[in-house]
Amino acid sequence: MKALVYDGPREVHVKDVPDARIEQPTDVLVKITSTNICGSDLHMYEGRTDLEPGMVLGHENLGIVAEVGNAVVKVSPGDRVCLPFNIGCGFCRNCEEGLTAFCLTVHPDPKMAGAAYGFAGMGPFWGGQAEYLRVPFGDFNCLRLPEDAQDKETDYVMLSDIFPTGWHCTRLADMQPGDSMVVYGAGPVGLMAAYSAMIQGASKVMIVDRHPDRLGLAEEIGVIPIDDSKGDPVEQVLEQTRGQGADKGCECVGYQAHDPQGHEDAAMTMNRLVDSVRFTGHIGVVGIFLPQDRNGPDELERNGKIAFDMGKFWFKGQQVGTGQANVKHYNRQLRDLIHQGRAKPSWIVSHELPLAEAESGYQHFDARDDGWTKVVLHP
Repeated sequence: MKALVYDGPREVHVKDVPDARIEQPTDVLVKITSTNICGSDLHMYEGRTDLEPGMVLGHENLGIVAEVGNAVVKVSPGDRVCLPFNIGCGFCRNCEEGLTAFCLTVHPDPKMAGAAYGFAGMGPFWGGQAEYLRVPFGDFNCLRLPEDAQDKETDYVMLSDIFPTGWHCTRLADMQPGDSMVVYGAGPVGLMAAYSAMIQGASKVMIVDRHPDRLGLAEEIGVIPIDDSKGDPVEQVLEQTRGQGADKGCECVGYQAHDPQGHEDAAMTMNRLVDSVRFTGHIGVVGIFLPQDRNGPDELERNGKIAFDMGKFWFKGQQVGTGQANVKHYNRQLRDLIHQGRAKPSWIVSHELPLAEAESGYQHFDARDDGWTKVVLHP
């Protein structure tokens, strides 16, 4: 089959690789029809992770069931399904509690919790930027889609990661109807966090970034854009909130945060959130922070640590929630919002490309070229 293979930093190529196939009785084989390039893919693409060459990338996947193992009972060939990026077993302690991002069964390393497709450190599972994808524990991991699945494919494929992840960030922040919210980062996940806050009844949503195309997309749904290249974003948030700060905040940038001049500071958005959120406010963190970053700008960051403003955080009585989204905890309800016309996350999609053009798509998306806000690949 054709697949996008990681060959090293900024070296991804579409190649012929061995076909994905049923390996266990509980497996499902999916013919991929849509697979997204994610901002998390760029950490690997840029060489900021220890991903072994030869991995097939792609953790945001949707397609048609082609074959099922003989122990699969719920999913049938021909079903259109969306796959959570986290692979869960469905029966371990964490999966039973809805914490599927921290499954205790699937990862071959017993010291690890959680697994994902085509992702550094998350197991040996090939991704779906390919013609076919093997889905372990298919009955549990396949979300079957309704009859409008083909017409709304670019909406439903967002259920694999970024829509649930954005929603998860608002839940980590304990956002309630009527709250004001500030989101740092207007990439796809940040836009989904802002969108989720709007759907859940936030009184005011602000988003901090510096890319006009991304800020423009946020403005389209009623979010207040804050350009950090035109002034201190904390001061701009305080001006919007009568000097008190937002009720809740979302961190959707992660460890590669940098200022408008390009200087990296992994603690930058976290510390700005402490300053931007009111006393006793809550902060949700879904931007990726890693235990090690071999290319970090200093020794602290290379060891997965940041100079966090703990004193001010403590003094303000704030709370923080962190971690990958447990996609299955949200994807059914978000699917139904899409089906009923109450949500349309595809509004952020800028480009739909054939798999053969994936290399170019990565280059443009990584460069943050104007207008390249979300890329969907169609094998």
